[in-house]
Amino acid sequence: MRIPLLRTTLYMVLAGCPVVSLMAQQQTDSTRTKDLREISVIAPRGGKEIAPGQQLKGAELQRLNSQSVADALRFFSGIQIKDYGGIGGLKTVDIRSMGTNHTGVFYDGIELGNAQNGVVDLGKFSLDNMEEIALYNGQKSSIFQPAKDYGSSGSIYLTTLKPRFEEGERRHLRGTFKTGSFGLVNPSVLWQEKISSRVSATFSGEWTNANGQYKFRYRKTDKQNPAAGYDTTAIRKNGDINAFRLEGSLHGVMNGGEWNSKIYFYDSERGLPGYMANNLFVHVDRQWDRNFFAQSSWRKDISPRYSLMFNGKYAYDYTHYLAPDTAYFAENRYYQQEVYLSVANQFAVTNWWNVGLSGDFQWNKLDADLKGFSYPQRFTTLVALATSVNFQRFSAQASLLNTNMNEQVKRNAASPFRQELTPAVFVSWQPVAKIPVTWRSFYKRIFRMPTFNDLYYTEIGNSNLKPEFTTQYNTGLTWNQSFHGSILQELGIEADAYYNEVTDKIVAVPGSSQFRWTMMNLGFVKIKGVDVKAKAAWQLLHDLQVTTRATYTFQEARDYTDKSDSFYGDQIAYVPRHSGSLIIGGLYKAWDLNYSFIYTGERYNAKANIPANYTLPWYTSDLALAYTRTVNKTRFRLTAQVNNLMNQYYDVVINYPMPGRNYKFILSVNI
Repeated sequence: MRIPLLRTTLYMVLAGCPVVSLMAQQQTDSTRTKDLREISVIAPRGGKEIAPGQQLKGAELQRLNSQSVADALRFFSGIQIKDYGGIGGLKTVDIRSMGTNHTGVFYDGIELGNAQNGVVDLGKFSLDNMEEIALYNGQKSSIFQPAKDYGSSGSIYLTTLKPRFEEGERRHLRGTFKTGSFGLVNPSVLWQEKISSRVSATFSGEWTNANGQYKFRYRKTDKQNPAAGYDTTAIRKNGDINAFRLEGSLHGVMNGGEWNSKIYFYDSERGLPGYMANNLFVHVDRQWDRNFFAQSSWRKDISPRYSLMFNGKYAYDYTHYLAPDTAYFAENRYYQQEVYLSVANQFAVTNWWNVGLSGDFQWNKLDADLKGFSYPQRFTTLVALATSVNFQRFSAQASLLNTNMNEQVKRNAASPFRQELTPAVFVSWQPVAKIPVTWRSFYKRIFRMPTFNDLYYTEIGNSNLKPEFTTQYNTGLTWNQSFHGSILQELGIEADAYYNEVTDKIVAVPGSSQFRWTMMNLGFVKIKGVDVKAKAAWQLLHDLQVTTRATYTFQEARDYTDKSDSFYGDQIAYVPRHSGSLIIGGLYKAWDLNYSFIYTGERYNAKANIPANYTLPWYTSDLALAYTRTVNKTRFRLTAQVNNLMNQYYDVVINYPMPGRNYKFILSVNI
């Protein structure tokens, strides 16, 4: 790393120079407090979204009563969740089969990072203080955003609750208590305070404690020796969790702009229940996590044609892993640090043409107590140039992202300097003004750098790995119609067809022995699919409202890495050809009933699509009934929930059994 270049880059970011890079999300009007109505907005906005994402928010998100963000994401189309079992098990997300590391996860506009392995555990993030979850394929189609927002094949945006006060209100207080199966004890509190007409504060805290024990069914068949097979029911153990989450934030508004600052802390100890195989049902591995970050965003419309946004973040992550009862004792500690700075600019050239220029700088460092560890540092600079045109029935956006990465290590060889230039184009068109049908399409090429584990993990890493590229093509139609004075009040349908390629896919291959593997660029995957989404709202009676939401995905994701492989052209592991979900919600006076259904079709749990690797389809039904009552301006809400109503035994990941029928009771008090 050339230090003068680093100093110059840092100076440019701090000075707000337009040629640097950035990392934050556009803060839309919907996230502001009601005080904004008193403030004049003097600059134009970036226009409507060309490719709207899938969203769950407000009452619809609350009705799901999901334990974590990962549980709620299952209801989006084109997405696969890997769940390793239990309330404390690792939960990761994969969008359109491009790989977990190709998904960017943004928390209040700033990306959650993990340079060590690229995985964000979505089970750590609660829905108790969540306002909206949004999923975007390709990228969020706004040009007033950080360069980081252009840098993923797909993105998930988590937006926490913002304070909104009615006239005369100064304080909101909500307490929630959840209990139920797995020995769950889960209290949380949310406190919002109006400090002044322009500044408000939020505090959120949560404790989760559970033993994680549940019954599961394990079957093994042996065709050659039927007597060796068995079918048994056992208790899942070592799935306990004890976790604390604390968040505090300040929100402010100003003439033509807004700002916010947030501090986040998470601390947990959990058992890792492990895999079930060969009658081995008990594992004793443990993991401790401690995550802290502080971040801030500032956005202002400087003039009617120019807007400016700054973002900054510092993060510290600690992981302690212990495997005390294995053939090879392991106890490792990892320490990650991240510094992130960004600046974004938007210029309104005309009332229909906007130009955006953003730049980010990011520094990552990983320390560990491993023998012979490389102690890597990564310096990343991103610059994004984007433009958009917006007419009454036609919109288009194009962007070009330049990424530069340089790395330093204390020992061994460092990965060489990387520079990549990646484009994206989005188009939206409504052919007929009176018919609410919109055609939208996009093309995007993007990459993900190898993680520190890929590059430097002792005896496994390969510092010469190339980036892993994805190329995406998408086209689709949307139709949304509102009806007045009829039982059917709203109806919407979206359908998308897509084709993706993943090249230079990073895979682990064996070396000179079974204990010495290495990472190589070998993989090539072609992905074809169709996503369909539909929603409707009915007013059946004066007091009875019904909403429905359904998704369906057909997907072929085939491995074309090596023609000599027996599995050449086979469906890649854990990707079902058919999957879908259904949500039906009914609201009658003070009662709220919600039914949700998830289906995942047949899959294979290894590369070869042979009978031995075949995995049966699984489906679950969840049912929740809630009653709400207000007494002296205090609102009480009591919810009873049954998950996996049919008590189906299934694995999301083979040999990691999921819970059968389980229960949850929730009491929420709003003051």
